[in-house]
Amino acid sequence: MLGGAVRQGTAYRLVLCLADRTDYVRTAGQARRDGGYRFLLPLHGELLMEQEGREACLRPGTGGLIAPAAPFRVVQPRPARALVMTIPAQEMDGRLPGPTLPLTGLDLSTGLGRVVADMVRAVGAERGALTGPQFDAACERVTELLCLLVTGQEHPPAPGHLAEVEAVVRRYVREHATDPGLTGAAMAQDLGWSLRQIQLALQRAGTTPRQLIREERLRLVRDRLRRDRHVTITDIAHATGFSSASALSHAFRRRFGVSPRELRSR
Repeated sequence: MLGGAVRQGTAYRLVLCLADRTDYVRTAGQARRDGGYRFLLPLHGELLMEQEGREACLRPGTGGLIAPAAPFRVVQPRPARALVMTIPAQEMDGRLPGPTLPLTGLDLSTGLGRVVADMVRAVGAERGALTGPQFDAACERVTELLCLLVTGQEHPPAPGHLAEVEAVVRRYVREHATDPGLTGAAMAQDLGWSLRQIQLALQRAGTTPRQLIREERLRLVRDRLRRDRHVTITDIAHATGFSSASALSHAFRRRFGVSPRELRSR
């Protein structure tokens, strides 16, 4: 597809594609060198998307998510415009319950899907006014919501109680992630539920209390590394619940592929 306006941060990329017609193919060899997901958001016209034997017609109000390391084809028979967001694989793989995708025909006309589409359009519209860290931070929020949308597509809604438990637990972890004593058991005691209830609620979303706590802490660290350049990595580690800078560095590299120091140097 013909690329129009482009915005690229440290990890994410957003392209406005415009063309009268096109037939774009990513071969198996190209796919192996490309470790990112592609989120397609049609703005005008229609796109025909094919991957791994699946085919869908994407129009405004729908979207598609193209899996990494797999060939695909996008056919545009008539003039169209679309936003294409490139998302690093590790940003989605850590939030999804298992091998995903491709997904086509995501409903972006209502509910969470509409929120995701509106945010992507807003980032595209404001790309010139955003700094690199601001652009990445906005894309990270889009990715988080997109993963929730994808998980909802793949799994039926949980019984009401488990869905409520999951929502409350996620909010609790966001509010208390910096507490070094935060554990699944401590959380269960504070919330008045059994640890087993919490484990079952999070299991549906493909995670555990320990993984959820670590993920939230690492995201806090990443935000602080970009924002508070005068604060040492050791101080950030202690302020976000890690026992030491080395423990933080090991977990951070496993999650994001770079060390805290390398991310800050960018």
